[in-house]
Amino acid sequence: MGKRVLVIGAGCAGLTCIKSCLDEGLEPVCMERTDIMGGLWYFKERHDQWPEQGSVNRSTVINTSKEMMAFSDYPLPADYANFVHNTKVLEYFRDFAQHFGLNKYIHYNKEVVLVKRAKDFDRTGQWDVESRDHKSGAEKTEVFDFVLVCSGHHAQTYKPDFPGIKDFQGKVIHSKEFKDCRGFEGKKVMVVGIGNSGGDCASELAKYSWVILSTRRGAWIQNRIGPHGIPLDIGRTRRFNLLLKSFMPRWFFLWQWKRLLNYKMNHDIYSMTPDFEPDATHPTVNDDMANRIAAGMIKVKPDIRRFTKTGVEFVDGSFEDNVDTVILATGYVIGFPMVEKGVIDVKENNLKLYKHMFCPDLTKPTIAFIGNIQPLGSIMPIAELQGRVAVRVFKGLCQLPSREEMWESIKARQARMGARYVKSKRHTIQVDLIPFCDELADMIGVKPNLAKLWLTDPVLAREVFFGPSTPYQYRLQGPCKWSGARETILTQMDRVRQPLQTRPLPRKAGDQSISFIYILIAVILPALLYFFRFI
Repeated sequence: MGKRVLVIGAGCAGLTCIKSCLDEGLEPVCMERTDIMGGLWYFKERHDQWPEQGSVNRSTVINTSKEMMAFSDYPLPADYANFVHNTKVLEYFRDFAQHFGLNKYIHYNKEVVLVKRAKDFDRTGQWDVESRDHKSGAEKTEVFDFVLVCSGHHAQTYKPDFPGIKDFQGKVIHSKEFKDCRGFEGKKVMVVGIGNSGGDCASELAKYSWVILSTRRGAWIQNRIGPHGIPLDIGRTRRFNLLLKSFMPRWFFLWQWKRLLNYKMNHDIYSMTPDFEPDATHPTVNDDMANRIAAGMIKVKPDIRRFTKTGVEFVDGSFEDNVDTVILATGYVIGFPMVEKGVIDVKENNLKLYKHMFCPDLTKPTIAFIGNIQPLGSIMPIAELQGRVAVRVFKGLCQLPSREEMWESIKARQARMGARYVKSKRHTIQVDLIPFCDELADMIGVKPNLAKLWLTDPVLAREVFFGPSTPYQYRLQGPCKWSGARETILTQMDRVRQPLQTRPLPRKAGDQSISFIYILIAVILPALLYFFRFI
């Protein structure tokens, strides 16, 4: 079939990379160390099944809506909920793999132990790969032409060493180990950290337990649902909105954003207001926290000063005693222990990679790291575009800039992130969804040409520019374009509405509401024209 590509991991990034290899005539060999696809989205009953691998908990619902998370040539079914449960995410991955014939390229229970440069790497760019079969215990070394590392960044947990925590007599676990609320009923539980994992753990546990939520800085809490009940990302992630923002003074943009966030939950009243602006951190998405705090089920506390044998003292001098369990929602340490140290050496979660993918110092760009980003939006369309870029680079159809230019780009991106975001381990891999997707798409000629669309297909152009910026836009043109992309884009709002319209409504005699646009055109505009004519 052609040159062989090792794909490490069969999660969302691994699956789309297998397909990208097949689209470009490369031979993928995917090694998945567990016995099932799905990666993070494969729910495991017990943490000790695969302790080194991340996993959702039993009730996890994805934070991005189905149209925004879809692979670009395979939309989720119209009857799926807008925010799908983890079991449905896994079902979607399985359907995707089945539809495109990916399963035969996945080798389960095979762990990649070491990826290192072959002796003649500078000439061939090849890799020596050592793997272990978990069933038979057999070890094997093979040579691959290219490597796609799709192992994710939710594996190795970060557990801060708080004063006195070693003497604490209660149970201490990481949020990765939390599966569901069974065993926590009636207990006093402290959750440390207010990212998405911390918020989910606290809100879920508060139904059955007494929850203390410790946050060092506070957080801006954002809902999944926006105005009129439409998914917030569907309404917000649009090219038109991005253009408006570029002309908008930052103070006005922030004022408007905080006004929206405080409409559902006044952050001052709820002791949540952080010491930074809403655009200076990755948002915490949670629809239930305000209700739980209002009902007294969650008590918000500041940072921890020290642990005692039975409780916790906080930096404001307050104290909580008789704490049964502490859940550390304190994030992860990014690393790739299976890759030769000289290839990539991650410190403090800093990935010095061009486009968050390529090592600038390698003489041959034959390895790429996929999905190691934290977008303001869904990770899946970015991982897919990264895979499409990688295979085009592998084939020589897309040229990377010089080593010096790549380092310049990396340093510039890090400087922008440093200026914008609060200093934290979680803010080293941040990207903005539309701009970063467009950067990747531009490299391989699949960025939608709006100027051409306005001239040739204004109906489609209107939806691409004013409508939600869904992944299907990157299949309209260029290599591996999809003939169904246009129709899928024009019907995307139908798929947003369909799962909500489950009951026929009584017919109305007449809709008495008048839209703002109608008022503007029919009443206000003529009145203004009349006024200015006779002023």
